[in-house]
Amino acid sequence: MTPDQITVLLILGLVVGLFLWGRWRHDLVAVSALVACVWSGLVRPEDAFSGFGHPAVVTVACMLIMSKALQVSGAVEVLARHAIPARAGQVLSLAALMGVGALLSGFMNNVGAMALLMPVAIKVATRLSIPPGRMLMPLAFGTILGGMTTLIGTPPNLIVAGFRAGVADGSGPFAMFDFAAIGVPVAVLGVLFVALVGWRLVPQRKSEGLEGFDTGAYLTEARILEDGASVGKTLAEVEQVLEEAGAQVVGLVRQEMRISAPSPMRVLRAQDILVIEAGADTLSTVLSSLGLRLEESGRPSDRQDAENAQDAATEANAAAGPVASQDAPAKDSEKEKEDEKPRGEAADIVLVELVALPGPMLAGRSASDIALRTRYGLNLLAVSRQGNRSIERLRSMALRPGDILLLQGPPGAIAEFASDTGCVPLAGRDLQIPNKRKAIQASLIMLLAVAAAALGLMPASIAFLAGALFTLLLRALPLRQLYDAIDWPVIILLGALFPLADAMQSTGAADLIARGLMGSVAQGNAVVALALVLIVTMFLSDLMNNAATAAVMCPVAIGSAAALGVNADPFLMAVAIGASCAFLTPIGHQNNTMILGPGGFRFGDYWKLGLPLEVLVVAVSMPLLLIVWPL
Repeated sequence: MTPDQITVLLILGLVVGLFLWGRWRHDLVAVSALVACVWSGLVRPEDAFSGFGHPAVVTVACMLIMSKALQVSGAVEVLARHAIPARAGQVLSLAALMGVGALLSGFMNNVGAMALLMPVAIKVATRLSIPPGRMLMPLAFGTILGGMTTLIGTPPNLIVAGFRAGVADGSGPFAMFDFAAIGVPVAVLGVLFVALVGWRLVPQRKSEGLEGFDTGAYLTEARILEDGASVGKTLAEVEQVLEEAGAQVVGLVRQEMRISAPSPMRVLRAQDILVIEAGADTLSTVLSSLGLRLEESGRPSDRQDAENAQDAATEANAAAGPVASQDAPAKDSEKEKEDEKPRGEAADIVLVELVALPGPMLAGRSASDIALRTRYGLNLLAVSRQGNRSIERLRSMALRPGDILLLQGPPGAIAEFASDTGCVPLAGRDLQIPNKRKAIQASLIMLLAVAAAALGLMPASIAFLAGALFTLLLRALPLRQLYDAIDWPVIILLGALFPLADAMQSTGAADLIARGLMGSVAQGNAVVALALVLIVTMFLSDLMNNAATAAVMCPVAIGSAAALGVNADPFLMAVAIGASCAFLTPIGHQNNTMILGPGGFRFGDYWKLGLPLEVLVVAVSMPLLLIVWPL
């Protein structure tokens, strides 16, 4: 071995050892390896940051941005609501849930898909009276399986495609759906196995931290839109939908008259306001399924002039009503009307839950009394008052200590309000109000980007860069959430590991490892070598980050194919499949980690279902690899 080969193998050994140790973050280890490669002369200083401009890194970042837009706009929630049966049994519910998770993971970040569907899985488990882990672990595995079906399904696929572009035969990177020929059958059979048989292998554990914090039910007002699904339906029909979401109607406002006990046979009209009691996590489901809009969140610029006048009158009535505080100034209604003027789009808008503490600033005062809109530029969307209801309109409801307020507005304004009033923000919770227009925009942008890449109109990195750009220009994703959408540790990890992988190839270290494996284990048999690459990749992926596993194993796979004189494509595909199959431990994939607490799992619980699933993946993928990508 040459000195350079010894050096790069020592660095690689330390990197893998630190990954397995888990004491340091993966991105920190990768950057340390990059610095070591530069100091040792394996990577030129001018090439040290070349990995951050790699098409795979750019594509991963852009894909995460578009995935976040699908998430926050409510597009994924609509799909999940229509695809998962509301009253099915365990097997059908599990199959539908895993199927939706796998489908979403093929076209968006699988961690995002898991985060979106976790509340659905917990709700289904509650309905079926089974431990939540029996829904969460299959869902986690289903979203992981779905990621292997397309180029953008998971970062390892993009990494593998990038390495294929560097193979000497000039075949270029893998295309969008090159992974589907093997990924789809593996994902389908894996989902069926878990849904029909495998779920019985999930240990029944008591969940930990499932509830987090309980804000109780919110009392909120939602206006029926002109084209809403509720128009023309009876209240009884709407209540049936709400019951499935764990919500109920407790009042109706029509033409500014409050009806506290409306008849179930009353036919609903556009612009009616429903007073709904719902949990915070079900608000978005209720709004999107019935075509409603939170009354206090509507912008006057979106309403007709007549409705503007009606809203102004309502503000005046509320400020002067008998339930308002006695010391409320009469001019509040004028301030409220001024505040009804359209606001600019410059400020980013967030949803935050605040708890009202005892004190003179809020006790006994309403949103109108404290000029919430005029002074702070905030909307009070809902109030949670456990065990109590109010017959007052939301804007004139006298607040009490212990009330939980759902506020909408710029982060700075919410912070100022909390400081002035002594309110305390609750633990972070991802609350989103669905937006039909933005959901359509985000879905179309994703479809067009995928189509452009799949049809070869432009490289995947350019197609998804354009998609991310249009996502931001059309504000399908708020600019505030742009950098939060990107998983920066993964980006740093990939950008830092690509130079190390290049050094492995340029020094011949990858070929050296490959020849050693082929000679001592595979003994020149290409099929055994292919299975070895698949199994080793799968094993490493169970113990360290799957993107790091792909970056380390791709040079070995290419070297193995070269040593045997066979096609490198099946070996690279084996790396892609193996890197996407981390089912034995909670640390192999973020989705496995996410369910550790909610499912009440222990470290050793995963292999009981994960091992049979990995055996199934190997049994199915090996013949397909040899058929679809011949040696």
